[in-house]
Amino acid sequence: MAIQAVRVSAAPKRGIGPLVQYFVGIVVAVIVLIPLLAAVINGFKSNAELLAHPFGLPSTWKWDNYTSVLQSAAFWRQLLNSTLVMVATAIGVLVLSSMPAFVFSRMTFRGRDLLFNFFTLGLLFPIAVAILPLYITLRQANLVDSLWGIILPQIAFGLPGTILILRGFFATIPRELDEAAAIDGCSSAGFFVRVLLPLMRPALASVAVLAMVGSWNNFFLPLLVLNTETLYTLPLGIMQFQGQFGTDWGRVLAFVSLALVPTIIFYLFAERQIVAGLTAGAVKG
Repeated sequence: MAIQAVRVSAAPKRGIGPLVQYFVGIVVAVIVLIPLLAAVINGFKSNAELLAHPFGLPSTWKWDNYTSVLQSAAFWRQLLNSTLVMVATAIGVLVLSSMPAFVFSRMTFRGRDLLFNFFTLGLLFPIAVAILPLYITLRQANLVDSLWGIILPQIAFGLPGTILILRGFFATIPRELDEAAAIDGCSSAGFFVRVLLPLMRPALASVAVLAMVGSWNNFFLPLLVLNTETLYTLPLGIMQFQGQFGTDWGRVLAFVSLALVPTIIFYLFAERQIVAGLTAGAVKG
């Protein structure tokens, strides 16, 4: 009876931990979702109503804010430009970072650590610090006012952090796989492509999301590189709503809300891979 009493009294204590976790998760979700919901709802308001009553539902739902954005050719052109830049940046970062990360984690040669430290030094130089020499280089290479003038610098500045992350994931893969592949006659390149890359799919998805989100939200570099409105990305498209005497904040919020839709859709499709990449700590043999 005493043992049963102890078990019964201990059961509620075990349930406190999950309840606290759920509560904290709900609070964090509410904090994150409130600004998004406010942007979506305020996108249905007129400029006067938004300034007078920024909180609460609109008295008259102004659908013209969203329909005018969707009917704008500039929005779809900017959406296409942002998508092209985002996809090209993610592919470039994955291809150019996975190979050196494989070399630094699986191969031994003289000066390996020194070369790896040289790559990690790139983390100390954000793109805003190097913008002046970067702009001069792009101008000399005739890449100003070109999407490649955004893609190539984003790839270059995304390599150090991605190499550092992927090297850690590659190091968790057991060395026995290397020996088994060598016994089967698989070369280093074949082992990298056929064995490691499929195992690294969650990690690749995680770093791809980091590169894509950074590219999608990048405003400073496109602002300096692009001069032609037909090449504008979505962050630059918001500037077109700035008028001579004021800004139509309702349309701006509608524009921002619609610009979030592609990233949300991408996350819903890649959620499983992203979570697996963030939580993966080892590969079970």
